[in-house]
Amino acid sequence: MAATTPNHTVTVSGWAAHDTSGKISPYTFKRRENGVNDVTIKILYCGICHTDLHYAKDEWGITKYPVVPGHEIIGVVTKTGSDVKGFKEGDRVGVGCMAASCLECEHCKTDQENYCDKMVLIYNGVFWDGSITYGGYSKLIIADYRYVVHIPESLPMDAAAPLLCAGITVFTPLKDHDLVATPGKKIGVVGLGGLGHLAVKFGKAFGHHVTVISTSPSKEAEAKQRLGADDFIISSNPKQLQDAKRSLDFILDTVSGDHPLLPILELLKVNGTLFLVGAPDKPLQLPAFPLIFAVKGGIIGGIKETQEMLDLCAKYNITSDIEVITPDKINEAIDRLARNDVRYRFVIDIGAASSE
Repeated sequence: MAATTPNHTVTVSGWAAHDTSGKISPYTFKRRENGVNDVTIKILYCGICHTDLHYAKDEWGITKYPVVPGHEIIGVVTKTGSDVKGFKEGDRVGVGCMAASCLECEHCKTDQENYCDKMVLIYNGVFWDGSITYGGYSKLIIADYRYVVHIPESLPMDAAAPLLCAGITVFTPLKDHDLVATPGKKIGVVGLGGLGHLAVKFGKAFGHHVTVISTSPSKEAEAKQRLGADDFIISSNPKQLQDAKRSLDFILDTVSGDHPLLPILELLKVNGTLFLVGAPDKPLQLPAFPLIFAVKGGIIGGIKETQEMLDLCAKYNITSDIEVITPDKINEAIDRLARNDVRYRFVIDIGAASSE
């Protein structure tokens, strides 16, 4: 399959993985010309997501090398196509996981493009012209404006980057379960990482009692004092689990590693909901009894919902806790991410590349 087509004439500098070692190195490639529905974006920052690591090393067996990762893209519009609405040169914008969808199915027509059968990922996807999509580890991207969002002026651009994946991933389940507009519920957050720390911030901003459930006792002070969590349960402590039995209305499980679900399910009230947003490598061990609650899962969110989330983040001053790195430190950051050695997301300062 051709990586480019004849209309790919824009030369771009970026960083790519070329084999299963996952090592990222400088890479020059071509992007398509700016079309009538496109905006050209000078990329300033790009978050590093755990998904990037999986694709770089082909851990899911679907990588098309060379792969340019990155789906937490922040930058400034430098060019707009003739049919573009709502964006102009100089706008602060973001691009998340999606490059395209069919725009015609029931999901697309109800602002759930993320569930479209023909949804194209922003990297390692196959675009409608047959080309392979390349992501945000690069200095420039050309994107269909219908998959671009505005970054509110009050949000710092670097700390806003992870909101485009981690943020929307935890926001959507809260919105879908009426936890954004209706305060006063008791919610649990399993895992205090890139997704979990944002879930705690959202939960508190929206007026809920938030309990963090973690295997790491060392994270209790961080959860309560810095992020504002109300309670903390060590998931390996039988007494703490017993004391909190049937106490939570909703639990957001952000853990991707293998972990038992029964102790977590027992924390739910009758008719409570456990929502899984982590991507475990192994099948989940789900007990058949007692299923007196709902177990659900989901992926990211639609564009309209992503914009709503960003606007609420501006209102409540919610950003990701980040460590900014320069492009020459990407491999080091990915190695540390694999060891969970980051509080809580890495963001690449793409603009720093020109001064290296």
